[in-house]
Amino acid sequence: MKISTRCVCFDQPNDPHGAMVPPIYQTATFEQSSASEFGEYDYTRSGNPTRALLEQQLANLEGGRYANAFASGMAAITALCRPVQSGEEIIAGDDLYGGTVRLLEQILSLQGIKVNYVDTTDLCAVAEALSPQTKLVLIETPSNPLLQITDIRQVAKLAHAVGATLAVDNSMLSPVLQRPLALDADVVIHSATKFLCGHSDVTAGALITNDPFLHERISFQQNAEGAGLSPFESWLLLRGIKTLALRVERQNSSAQKIAEYLDEHPSVPKVYYPGLESHPGYELNRHQAKGAGAVISFLTDDVELSTNIVEATRLFKIAVSFGSVGSVISLPCRMSHASIPPSLKNRFAPPEHLVRLSVGIEDVDDLIDDLDQAFSVAMESRTQVELVAGAR
Repeated sequence: MKISTRCVCFDQPNDPHGAMVPPIYQTATFEQSSASEFGEYDYTRSGNPTRALLEQQLANLEGGRYANAFASGMAAITALCRPVQSGEEIIAGDDLYGGTVRLLEQILSLQGIKVNYVDTTDLCAVAEALSPQTKLVLIETPSNPLLQITDIRQVAKLAHAVGATLAVDNSMLSPVLQRPLALDADVVIHSATKFLCGHSDVTAGALITNDPFLHERISFQQNAEGAGLSPFESWLLLRGIKTLALRVERQNSSAQKIAEYLDEHPSVPKVYYPGLESHPGYELNRHQAKGAGAVISFLTDDVELSTNIVEATRLFKIAVSFGSVGSVISLPCRMSHASIPPSLKNRFAPPEHLVRLSVGIEDVDDLIDDLDQAFSVAMESRTQVELVAGAR
């Protein structure tokens, strides 16, 4: 079956009432048949039928054998990093979500784990950074917020040559547009809060793999640290996934039109979107993904202008995160990436005048009209400021 069908049709547990929607096992504990023989489930932290159904569906969509659902994307990444020990190394991309950088720099590095930040679009730089001590290579592609494209298959070859695990954050594209396991990645990461949920009402994360040993270690961390997703959030996420393909296809199509609009706008010197032929990763993204996604970043020539554009939009709401049915706009430097530690801000903080859009499912012409009026309002405001300054 195609992925749009698989989003809707999945194996559900037998229900004596024939429920079309899987029930929520909203319970902390499960009754056991005896004091010495336990059933499949005993305590929801260790396992729950609703979460198990979600994990089965996540694995199915990513083409994996195993999946673990977590209380957040950061909980998932934390569990993935736990097996890395003091004296060992992690290689991470140099354009990552600010919360990921915070975890790597302010928690893991204090535990004796060395973190090397590398431009993972440069295969030579990746090869030079790898060593026998490297245990995990962590990349985003497209990256957040500059939408850089990394060659998953080639980085996998380099990582595997030194015995390292390659983990790919696929939150930007979802399995509808990209499946890293098919490109030789070892683990797929999702902030399931984003496209997988799609409605801004669940905070969740996921790790998917084909490696039984890796899955066993991840499951141990999930249970030991109590980071598993709750039954109700699992049920909400299952519901959101049913429309995943429909949403992503619409959002991807609209984002392409908006990126083209921005690319021709006189107040926008640069647009970051891998669906544009001018993007350095355009051909690579076409090769390893089925679309460029619904996130666009662009620069203006001035922080105040960018701020005014963000604040003048009406349909685009000012908010962090991306991937929801509603369009949002933000200044990453002050919002999603404000958590980058001060010691790394000069290297990794996005430009202050960078604007990030997450395109929703609204009519694309309405979204373009909204941006158009926001640019007009922002430019008029700048003109007035310049006139006042000139009068002085």
